[in-house]
Amino acid sequence: MDSGDIRMADISEKSQTKRMAIAQAKVFMKRDTLSKLIKGKIPKGNVLACANIAGIMAAKKTSELLPLCHPLEITDVKLEFDIDEKKACILVKAIVSVLGRTGVEMEALTAASIASLTIYDMCKPVDKDIVISDIMLLEKSGGKSGAYKRQG
Repeated sequence: MDSGDIRMADISEKSQTKRMAIAQAKVFMKRDTLSKLIKGKIPKGNVLACANIAGIMAAKKTSELLPLCHPLEITDVKLEFDIDEKKACILVKAIVSVLGRTGVEMEALTAASIASLTIYDMCKPVDKDIVISDIMLLEKSGGKSGAYKRQG
């Protein structure tokens, strides 16, 4: 391959297996903003319900956003939102599954990212200091390379 050439990976010889990936992101905000979110007082409406739908949609659209990502028939997408009032943070987790020839790491990362951006968008009328951080793959299973679990 010449330097600068770009191509999609050929997955035609890979086995179709059940594959799963878990990704996370953290959304930090002012305590007052988090309190309003919990009480349902954010002007744009139910923040976590909207973020849940956005994350699911994002997982399904990943191949349209990332040029070399294969379109997948995703079998399941779940988002979890764990609120840490002491740190004024929402831990967003995306769990994505597929029965296919390639993994769903990018779909899980995209879901966690877009769910976090949705939280930002919904809360920005009351808080401009929101920070999204620690977007990462936590775990994956299935496929030729086997299982992976982030340490620490």
